[in-house]
Amino acid sequence: MAYKRLSAAEAAALIKNGENIALSGFTPSGAAKAVTKELAKIAEAEHQAGKEFQVGIFTGASTGQSTDGDLANAHAIKYRAPYTTNSDFRKHVNCGEIAYNDIHLSQMAQELRYGFLGEVDWAILEVCDIEEGETTCKAYLTSAGGISPTAARLAKHVILEHNTFHSPDAKYLHDVYELQDPPYRQAIPLTKVDDRIGTPYVEIDAKKIVGVVECHIPDEARAFKDLDPVTTQIGTNVAEFLLADMKRGIIPPTFLPLQSGVGSTANAILAALSQDKNVPDFNIYTEVLQDAVVDMMLEERVKLASACSLTVTNESLKKVYDNIDYFKKHLTLRQSEISNSPEIIRRLGVIAINTALECDIYGNANSTHISGTKMMNGIGGSGDFERNAYISIFTCPSVAKNGLISSIVPMVSHFDHTEHDVNVIVTEQGVADLRGKSPIQRAQCIIENCAHPDYKNLLWDYLKISKNGHTKQCLPAAFAFHDTLARKGDMHLTDYREYVKE
Repeated sequence: MAYKRLSAAEAAALIKNGENIALSGFTPSGAAKAVTKELAKIAEAEHQAGKEFQVGIFTGASTGQSTDGDLANAHAIKYRAPYTTNSDFRKHVNCGEIAYNDIHLSQMAQELRYGFLGEVDWAILEVCDIEEGETTCKAYLTSAGGISPTAARLAKHVILEHNTFHSPDAKYLHDVYELQDPPYRQAIPLTKVDDRIGTPYVEIDAKKIVGVVECHIPDEARAFKDLDPVTTQIGTNVAEFLLADMKRGIIPPTFLPLQSGVGSTANAILAALSQDKNVPDFNIYTEVLQDAVVDMMLEERVKLASACSLTVTNESLKKVYDNIDYFKKHLTLRQSEISNSPEIIRRLGVIAINTALECDIYGNANSTHISGTKMMNGIGGSGDFERNAYISIFTCPSVAKNGLISSIVPMVSHFDHTEHDVNVIVTEQGVADLRGKSPIQRAQCIIENCAHPDYKNLLWDYLKISKNGHTKQCLPAAFAFHDTLARKGDMHLTDYREYVKE
């Protein structure tokens, strides 16, 4: 043991008000959590004493309750980037307490290196093993890549959380590779899903390492909802669409790598593809790997997988560690700027499938904000993948809240993905293939194929009252659905005449 051993509380006490912390992990998987939990306690004590205590938080993606949740509840976060899904954190953002910067995940590490976000005072990395050298430390990550090498290189001080919950064999899954910055950046030498181009460890200047915190804490990844008839039908619709594209030669007969977002809909899509024997065994090139993919890999339905994190339940994580000899040959964990790299996504021809909160009749998608104001979650990696995909697909149920909300609207209340980046929209009602269509043709296709029957006529009426042009719009009525929801709690608009002067 070359490095000092600290308790989590001792390590947290070293962090001062106003400092910036960069953390390992990507989603709750692999996120540092022992020190941040103690930091929340310090913040609460300082506030009770009438003192200020807030820090900036930089991560690869979301984290778990021990970071985003506990620190937000302790009013300890001044600034946060690039992504979150935590419900407690969301409350504090939506009341204006936290300066939250929603950033494409592929850009996070480089924006830190470019100096866009300020200095990194501390890096806290969760590791499964450490080689404690006098001049250089080799730190082996746990269940995610994230921004760890950039965080460690830029930080003035480094704390390592050696979490023995994770098997030291997790080291065999990682390929650590950090990009150079312009004007010296070279092409990323990755041409296949399973290429490894870096090292299995993060190399750290030993002089920066303040200490090691020994802990045994499970990952805070959550299980997702079971499939229901709606998500199952969406999955079937996507699978049938992709199979039809393969049959007509749009997709090569060997198929193409898939990326899918997080949640039950993503699991339904992958399950439908896996069960259809007309779909060949396929590869995954994505940012998060879920339980469904772990099982499909063990069944050899998924041949190879590349991701940034194992966003799985701890039961599935154990399956990976128990079968490490298999997974180390078929699964690679990378940094987010590699897993989400536009260059690689285009080179490999990744088919991207992500979830939207709502889509409008022209194909614009809102992934993040409810009624345009309340943050639900960040944009994550959906923009990285969808804009650069071989085929860009968004899915959503046609209605929400037992039919009170239509997910297909005249105009989205918040723009995350423009119509230029969306090829296909899928709901349980059907598939809207928008490729090669004009705006009016897209609108007709989306209304006819994706809208719920309760809202279809209202959307057709919107087109009728809209002014002619390349894109037909009626600006006074463009947000009539959302306005009606805000006033009445229901998007079922009675008549557009209250929005349109005769």
